[in-house]
Amino acid sequence: MDTGTDLASGLREAHRRVRALSGAADRRERLARRLVAICDAAKLDLGSAAARLSVFLDDLAALESGRDPETLPEQGSDTPSRRNMPLGD
Repeated sequence: MDTGTDLASGLREAHRRVRALSGAADRRERLARRLVAICDAAKLDLGSAAARLSVFLDDLAALESGRDPETLPEQGSDTPSRRNMPLGD
């Protein structure tokens, strides 16, 4: 399979997992915005979008397991300033 097909599958899976998350609606909304940003990045650079999606999926897995991804060591954040932004931005 090519990168575009793998990325599309990953984005579909991420979208499904975000919708299925329980908890605060604002958290799902922030995750959905991150996902849209990754989709926009895919229009310009598939490799970069795939790397960002990988980090996003790691954060999503942390949330699903009950851990807060903000407390995890940063591992190549999907956006360079992500951890510097206040909640809701």
